[in-house]
Amino acid sequence: MKRLTASSFARRLFKSNSDHAHSQGSNENMTKPPAITADSFDSQSPKENRENTGSYDPVNIIHNHAFSEGLHLWCANCCNAFVVPAGSGYHKGIAEDVGCSYAVVTDRKECWQGLEQDITSRISAGCVYTVSACVGVSGTSHGSTEVQATLRLVYQNSETSYLFISRKSVTEEGWQMLEGSFSLSTMPNQAIFYLEGPSPGSDLFVKSVMITCPSFTDYESSRPTSSCTDDEKIIVNANFDDSLYSWSGRGCKVVCHESMADANINPTSGKYFASATDRTQSWNGIQQDITGRVKRKQAYEMTAVVRLRGHNVTNADVRGTLWVQAADNREQYIGIAKAQVTDKDWVQLQGKFLLNDSPSKAVIFLEGPPPGTDILLNSLVVNRAAKPPPPSPPVPENAIFGVNIITNTHLNNGTNGWFPLGDCTMSVKTGSPHIIPPMARDSIGAHERLSGRYISVTNRTQTWMGPAQVITDKVKLYLTYQVSAWVRVGRASGPQNVSVALGVDDDWVNGGQVEVSDDQWHEIGGSFRIEKQAAKVMVYVQGPASGVDLMVAGLHIFPVDRRARINHSKRQTEKIRKRDVILKFSGSDSGCLLGTTVRVRQMQNSFPFGSCICRTNIDNEDFNDFFVKNFNWAVFGNELKWYSTEAQQRNFNYRDADELLNFCYKNNIQVRGHCIFWEVESTLQAWIHSLNKNDLMIAVQNRLSGLLTRYKGKFKHYDVNNEMMHGSYYQDRLGKEIWANMFKKAHELDPSAILFVNDYHVEDGCDTRSSPEKYIEHILDLQDQGAPVGGIGIQGHIDSPVGPIVCSALDKLSILGLPIWFTEVDVSSKNEHVRADDLEVMLREAFAHPAVEGIVLWGFWELFMSREDAHLINAEGELNEAGKRYLALKQEWLSHAHGHTDDQGQFSFRGFHGSYEVEVVTASKKITKTFVVDKGDDALVISINI
Repeated sequence: MKRLTASSFARRLFKSNSDHAHSQGSNENMTKPPAITADSFDSQSPKENRENTGSYDPVNIIHNHAFSEGLHLWCANCCNAFVVPAGSGYHKGIAEDVGCSYAVVTDRKECWQGLEQDITSRISAGCVYTVSACVGVSGTSHGSTEVQATLRLVYQNSETSYLFISRKSVTEEGWQMLEGSFSLSTMPNQAIFYLEGPSPGSDLFVKSVMITCPSFTDYESSRPTSSCTDDEKIIVNANFDDSLYSWSGRGCKVVCHESMADANINPTSGKYFASATDRTQSWNGIQQDITGRVKRKQAYEMTAVVRLRGHNVTNADVRGTLWVQAADNREQYIGIAKAQVTDKDWVQLQGKFLLNDSPSKAVIFLEGPPPGTDILLNSLVVNRAAKPPPPSPPVPENAIFGVNIITNTHLNNGTNGWFPLGDCTMSVKTGSPHIIPPMARDSIGAHERLSGRYISVTNRTQTWMGPAQVITDKVKLYLTYQVSAWVRVGRASGPQNVSVALGVDDDWVNGGQVEVSDDQWHEIGGSFRIEKQAAKVMVYVQGPASGVDLMVAGLHIFPVDRRARINHSKRQTEKIRKRDVILKFSGSDSGCLLGTTVRVRQMQNSFPFGSCICRTNIDNEDFNDFFVKNFNWAVFGNELKWYSTEAQQRNFNYRDADELLNFCYKNNIQVRGHCIFWEVESTLQAWIHSLNKNDLMIAVQNRLSGLLTRYKGKFKHYDVNNEMMHGSYYQDRLGKEIWANMFKKAHELDPSAILFVNDYHVEDGCDTRSSPEKYIEHILDLQDQGAPVGGIGIQGHIDSPVGPIVCSALDKLSILGLPIWFTEVDVSSKNEHVRADDLEVMLREAFAHPAVEGIVLWGFWELFMSREDAHLINAEGELNEAGKRYLALKQEWLSHAHGHTDDQGQFSFRGFHGSYEVEVVTASKKITKTFVVDKGDDALVISINI
């Protein structure tokens, strides 16, 4: 992406209007987000700089004059620039022995290209300014070349003029001083100082720049000062007390206000606020350059107070975003926060971010609303993120596990305790099942058979109408509740969705869903948890179309005893993940082996435990260390997806995927390929949407051949077409056979890769589109068309998991005889202990099921996961309770044994599959050997010669 210059991107316009506004504008014709421009002002007021940084002369109006803060506040004019740190040699010649930092301006195609800084707010008309710059050159073809200092002046009517300051003939033999002076009779709207002049192809070196004025100290004393902390100085002029100082428009104009009389808008704090106006793109907004003010591997929190103003838009999402550019020009947009904002009130926008590497450029900005809508900003602050105190494990009082909290479940007292939700008719009838639904039997405590009575709801005119109960006083915080019932519908024109729903104050909570397509009773099961005290909790059964009768029998809601289920999982794990092992020793000392000491230690469990990783993660050595030590599989978050490798048609980018793949190979990590296609329409690039049927088919074929030819044999798995249960973009346009053809072509191109289907909400009972039954039907249909489906992917994005429900889904899917992988597991809770419990449920259920052959987490590091409150490691590297639980389980699933050989020179134990080390201590020596325990039903006999 080309860097725009100050003249092409931002003009600073100061004017007065009825709102007491000052504004600065920018190019109105941009069509995509630009790289950051020179219209980003100083990080601190000059007086603050003198007192706090000591990085430049007190009377120098050039900030970061010696590049101690990298290129902070400097901009390369249509070329590239970087800073060589002190003591680093770069080019042969003069720069090689410099003991301080200096800037290198390279890739120059025109003589006017160079290095610039906006000095508008730091100069005044009538003053004489002295300029002194230490410069050098490299790569000249004629022995010497001229370097020139120039001012670019932009006036109210957008007229631009250039003021020559000084010129110096410079050679490659040493640093030379370029000196001159200038004075302005009238103030322009914008003044940009820049160095230019060497012939195209030559590199310009800049060691330092000084611009001084005798009266500058008087000017500085008139500027407002600040008593903010070091953290608060990450954002300069956070409340606009100094007008728009340090702020600029990102593709639009920004204006400073005391009020907006026509809209009755006043700042909620302080005296001023800013508006980003004349927005023509959703990414247009207000920005500040914070280069050099944020450090890698430190968590920061942004807090902004925002509002909208627009003629046709009353509410929209506003996003806080950080744009960073690495030294190698790699760009990244980091989402910090998002909030629904209105034109009625000020709203707080808050979120955190962390940088894994030290960028050469960092700019924070607001964006998001539709074009034509103004973003109003009252204040924006970035501080080091506070570390919250460690949470306590919740201890619900008087929890009675397995006991139903629904009143009159058996309907012995008619409809007592129940009420119809909405204007419908409710009555009791007989003829429902007498047994508890299967998924509840393993969880519920002692219970009696169901009565055979059910609630019949007729005269329904809305889908949400059904039987209801208020259970506010019966639900306890942080307990996981399982939901179970029998449901049936009357005559209907097609399949009907039935769900158990909870109204928790103003929120809707999904307690389970099932699709009913006949006149039979169907089991409905789900789970939920409430983590915030509610004024009212109501449970109701709903879903069928208006006019369709609804029948409900034996509704049970009860807290689950997870400890009992854990014991069950341990017994199952012992059966399927371990094997009997007999170590049979022989050798010269075999005659006297009786009683020899043997110590067995498992080095690694061979079961695949993986995690999602992203390219930026591997810039953090702490992340790498934890990942390599605790996972043996990986999947890439976005880097292999089509929208990453070909964001623009025929413009391919495999760099990030290649670097991640190399990282995994170096660390002996196996990799899943996620994903070749994604069936959900909203995930597709704009250029794909523009293709006709024929061109779309060609693009699909090119994607398959390009990706699988490039990476043949390198990815062990591929998710061929992600989330086919929740989308049909390609099928709708290319025909039903396209799904199977994707599998066939992928197998043809890379026969070694196992090809997976992959979808979500398969295991939790809360989505009828991807129920186990529907998933099985989908896979069988693909196989009937000849698709070589080799594995079943269950994503595992789940809330309040319950073991029997997860296990039930696995049992059903296992009839297909295909390996099942949990491919994107994450669980979310603000309380780390609850999150740890949820994670343990998922890991134990998967590890205890014979059909499951791998578990991949969808990340583990805070701020680098798709869900909040799902991380195992906090942003700055501290292991939280969920992370500790994961490591404890990994340790539990390693086998160790010690003892002595028997009279036959053998040592027996039962251990998990994986690699081992055995130490044998005889009377005369100590020997260490390694061996591997593979899967198998029979005892494994391993002969060891000592």
